[in-house]
Amino acid sequence: MTDAPFRPFDSHLDEAAALRLLRQATAGAEDGELFLERRRGESLVLDDGRIRTASYDASEGFGLRAVKGEVAGYAHSTEISENALKRATDTARLAVGDGGGILAEAPPRTNRHLYTDADPLADATFAAKIDILREIDAHARAADPRVVQVTASLAASLQEVEILRPEGLRFADIRPMARLNVSVILEQDGRRETGTAGSGGRHGLAGLLDPARWKPMVEEAIRIARVNLTAQPAPAGVMDVVLGPGWPGILLHEAIGHGLEGDFNRKGTSAFAGLMGQRIAAPGVTVLDDGTIPDRRGSITFDDEGTPSGRNVLIEDGILTGYMQDRQNARLMGVSATGNGRRESFAHIPMPRMTNTYMLAGKDDPKDILADLRDGIWAVGFGGGQVDITSGKFVFSCTEAYRVRNGQVGEALTGATLIGDGATALKGIRAIGSDMAMDPGIGNCGKAGQWVPVGVGQPTLLIGGLTVGGRSLGAA
Repeated sequence: MTDAPFRPFDSHLDEAAALRLLRQATAGAEDGELFLERRRGESLVLDDGRIRTASYDASEGFGLRAVKGEVAGYAHSTEISENALKRATDTARLAVGDGGGILAEAPPRTNRHLYTDADPLADATFAAKIDILREIDAHARAADPRVVQVTASLAASLQEVEILRPEGLRFADIRPMARLNVSVILEQDGRRETGTAGSGGRHGLAGLLDPARWKPMVEEAIRIARVNLTAQPAPAGVMDVVLGPGWPGILLHEAIGHGLEGDFNRKGTSAFAGLMGQRIAAPGVTVLDDGTIPDRRGSITFDDEGTPSGRNVLIEDGILTGYMQDRQNARLMGVSATGNGRRESFAHIPMPRMTNTYMLAGKDDPKDILADLRDGIWAVGFGGGQVDITSGKFVFSCTEAYRVRNGQVGEALTGATLIGDGATALKGIRAIGSDMAMDPGIGNCGKAGQWVPVGVGQPTLLIGGLTVGGRSLGAA
């Protein structure tokens, strides 16, 4: 596989022959496309001064889909050739049966360009990347003598996509991605705590390799670990919680965002099914999914069906106004596609997925929100979590949290978990800060075994009546 631009209709397939086979596969269907992809990626992990992982992956292939009603026939191959496409046509055709469908209108074109075409894998040599990771390791150890372990990782990839529609339309996109992560472990008096920080987006690696960019990440990771070294066991019970801006939006993404994906609502398995036009959140709560933000990790010029990404309002002033849709689900629900048809790769079928999901800022001063918290916790960072889409119930672990009493921020907490359900949490929002921020570009989202890059964001929020998991309520 070469580094030359991916032009499958010049090097692998005759476009006229591919279009003929695509039309054969989708004759009598309601939708379908030929999705061609090449992806190259590199990952480097330095753990305690030693290279733990150094990988380079390259793949290419196609996915052929024919859709009729709720049924989709899908076949994929790593061999981009006319013979492979002929075999895929026979498989995809099985979903169409006797036909009778009317082909849906093609997605509109867009001239929008949301990210650079530069190849992030070519921004630095392998040796230079290793040198940077070693510098990160040395900088972390020099910053605090309690550092006992440093893990630094770089990842870069370039995804090149071509989509051919039965009408003969072609869509092409080049999607870069880069990410840098730093994790440190500090030890004091036999106790070890971890701190992590990272940054990324749809851009090259060059900016991340600049010391002015990575040194603050190292310092942030060390700061979090220092905080956790002094953290006390979290209390348990129902209490008010202030969520910080930015990355804590992962709770919004998981507990609410998935419930607003169209397929769950069409099937009636979402906690928000059947509530269109009704109040599902406190006044002032406006939530968007926006794939049009330049250079953001979750942004896409168009989705994996060819529909331009959009700035889609899901909740407006507390009222449910929209769901995220791919083409098939939108057609079945009688609404428009929203540019949320995403797939992990050519080997996967598209489905409704989030891009960058966030809540708009309110008018409250974040300092006043904290000052008004009588007895609760301030959750600044989050780790893993679990969500049940049907009920909306969630459990999230905090990586950085503090006890607050009478508006005063007290001791750091360890072992804090937030437990609740998305529908109740939305209505329990009592204050919305003016400090909306996006996450640093580190998010991935899993659904039905597929992973795609996403972004999250929110302002400072006060939510009343969340269950906090920890030790007994009232303990110091």
